[in-house]
Amino acid sequence: MSESAPGTRRPTIREVARLAGVSHQTVSRFLHDDPRVGPQSQVRIRTAIDQLDYRPNLVARAMRGRKTGRLAFILPTGTAVSSLEVLAGATTVAHEAGYILDVVTLGGPVDERTGRVLELAESGLFEGIASLMPLPESTRRRSDRTPIVISAEYDARMRSIGELAEAAPIVELIEQLAGLGHQRFVHLAGNYDHTSARRRRDLYLATIERLGLHSYGVIDCDWDAEPAEQAMRQLPAGAATAVIAGNDVVAAGALRGAFARGWRVPEDVSITGWDNHTLGAILSPTITTVIMDHERLGGRAITRLLAALNDRPDPADDDPIGTVAWRESTGPAPG
Repeated sequence: MSESAPGTRRPTIREVARLAGVSHQTVSRFLHDDPRVGPQSQVRIRTAIDQLDYRPNLVARAMRGRKTGRLAFILPTGTAVSSLEVLAGATTVAHEAGYILDVVTLGGPVDERTGRVLELAESGLFEGIASLMPLPESTRRRSDRTPIVISAEYDARMRSIGELAEAAPIVELIEQLAGLGHQRFVHLAGNYDHTSARRRRDLYLATIERLGLHSYGVIDCDWDAEPAEQAMRQLPAGAATAVIAGNDVVAAGALRGAFARGWRVPEDVSITGWDNHTLGAILSPTITTVIMDHERLGGRAITRLLAALNDRPDPADDDPIGTVAWRESTGPAPG
């Protein structure tokens, strides 16, 4: 959150209350995620906060109740496109609750990471900590001062684990294609160092067996387009009418390989991807893919932390974050 520019007066909580038509005590309860604030009041207060660009006075807040208005969001060192969307979702939920979200990246052995998190918990800088990387369960119990919520979605090398690596949409892809008459499949897999690649491979094989379908095999493509293109060039004619690719980049390579052989997509072969890469939405044909709601996942982690801060039960959210987007690259089986 940005601070007011020098020389400008910050709006006060009473001004927010007047604009929202509620008491300043109600605004304060809203900022502390108090469940007693009704839905209509919440909407009016949130609108007033946005209109006035109100930011809580963190110094006064800390002096009154040993509060800092800050939450820590723990991520591993490294890069992942999904982490930006996860962070956006987490920031939105924290902002709406009146908190600043500080990102802390940690690397090194697990003992070092755990020690660093405990130092942050005891520092008094943060009211709560949400970790998206694994930490020992004992970490929560060892911090009496600051709640720590662990939502392990990345390993120490920023690779997806947990729900981020969920493979369930593979079942929908295969079942729907089988319903369109496809009986012969092939899987162009990702890098098996990634939990997500192993899970997609395993569930692909299990679903093919359960439905009594035929699999030409699993071909390792390491998340790259080039080996996927070569795999399609070398695929025996008639070996598969449906290709389940590990991600959209692999699917794009498969698309190129199919075109090189004179195959039409989806008339001769259907191809699916994963991850909703922008590439897949502009190719011709557009690629059927799996959309992972990374923002909801990040927001969910902060919602869990806010519940812990207010001594409320862990909120239940069993809806899957992965949904299939059916596009032009899939259709009925040929013939």
